[in-house]
Amino acid sequence: MLDKSRIEALRNAPVAPALHLIDGVARPASDGGIMEVLSPLDGKPLTTMARGTAADAHAAIAAARRAFEDGCWSGLAPAARKAVLLRWATLIERDALELAVLGVRNNGTEIGMALKAEPLSAAATIRYYAEATDKIYGEIAPTGDDVLGLVHRAPVGVVGAIVPWNFPLMIGTWKLGPALAAGNTVVLKPAETASLTLLRLAELALEAGMPPGVFNVVLGEGAVVGEAMSLSPEIDVIVFTGSGGVGRRLLENAARSNLKRVYLELGGKSPNIVFADAPSLDEAVKVSANGIFRNAGQVCVAGSRLLVERSIHDAFVEKLAAFSATMKVGDPLDPASAAGAVNSLRQLEQNLRFVDEARAQGRKVVLGGRRILEETGGYFMEPTIITGVGPDDPIAQREVFGPVLAVIPFDTEEEVLRIANGTDYGLAAAVWTGSLSRAHRMVRAIRAGVVHVNTYGGSDLTVPLGGVKQSGNGHDKSLHAFDKYLDLKTAWIKL
Repeated sequence: MLDKSRIEALRNAPVAPALHLIDGVARPASDGGIMEVLSPLDGKPLTTMARGTAADAHAAIAAARRAFEDGCWSGLAPAARKAVLLRWATLIERDALELAVLGVRNNGTEIGMALKAEPLSAAATIRYYAEATDKIYGEIAPTGDDVLGLVHRAPVGVVGAIVPWNFPLMIGTWKLGPALAAGNTVVLKPAETASLTLLRLAELALEAGMPPGVFNVVLGEGAVVGEAMSLSPEIDVIVFTGSGGVGRRLLENAARSNLKRVYLELGGKSPNIVFADAPSLDEAVKVSANGIFRNAGQVCVAGSRLLVERSIHDAFVEKLAAFSATMKVGDPLDPASAAGAVNSLRQLEQNLRFVDEARAQGRKVVLGGRRILEETGGYFMEPTIITGVGPDDPIAQREVFGPVLAVIPFDTEEEVLRIANGTDYGLAAAVWTGSLSRAHRMVRAIRAGVVHVNTYGGSDLTVPLGGVKQSGNGHDKSLHAFDKYLDLKTAWIKL
């Protein structure tokens, strides 16, 4: 149970101005610049943070390079790194509620989801990769008797991580966990609208005994700090979750600088497919609603396209609208709220433009479509369901990243596969069917990094998450994530 009195005590706690954390020291921006941090709960200033410069980014990169080269982290025995990471996970759990409330005040996620998906998820992720640290082995090649071939796994060096605002701790630790466990050093740039918890995470890493310079945080704008990171010849790998436009820019800058590897998770327009033979339409309704409307739809894998077999389309939409209307949208620090605030006014206005465009095309808004609770000053939007959507409509092709669901009917398996695969994205999908054969056919045919069957979401760290097509490359989660942060080095030894 959430401690409501503790949440209320933390709700109004003052938040100190946020500074960079570089080489273990809190630093202001090199030119003294600051940015105002507005809370999506009421639109009011929460605190300020340093507006990073290219010089700040370069200082953090230099600190990370020194820490890597002197071996204070990469040179530790894996068991020693593991011990620090385990202490770090314990500290994150110790401060979980404080981190969750701070995160809610910063980015608007409802507290019930925030506690589980942010600090508790982050602690579990760090612990998972900590436990793997001393269990990653090299290889012995099957050579002739006169040669010994060894394959070593070596840390890549300095990792630049650029993290989004929707789940900063969860997504951040998906990158930090394997990168640090492998012996690399990291420069992290959080999103401008959700930096506070990641900065606190770095402070806890120091408290756990991580050497200064191993994990650095530079605050500020992506166009400045992220640009400097992606152009730096001293960063060996960039990992990023965010928009396709920024992903392209990172790739361009890698080519312009040192050809650093760039791994991208660029979102999606994920199809949630409901066949008439689904085991439970009521369950499909509930899970589908949560799969698009929790966290105000601000989830990379959100099921934002609902593809429903025509024979059940009208009845399913009616049930879905009725259930979704009961989802309380409101104060995200109220445990009774099923969905919280949109992260920023800019994002809210973008969401509403998509709805207006669909209306102008003659599509039917059967639920929602409006800003609500405007009197609070916060950025809240109703769960929105739009029917009559064509597969090529902008709302069916472009990522909204808000609580907006496009519903498309279909008649055959072949047709729904064309629709499901008919976007530039390929991150996630779901299939609801009682046919085992159909489920396997759909999993095989849908082009996506993860396909859920008779559920939506909920996968854990044991399986990878990554996209195909313009949803990106590389994988977060699971042991496969180490592939991004380790180089293979061959030793060919004449005996």
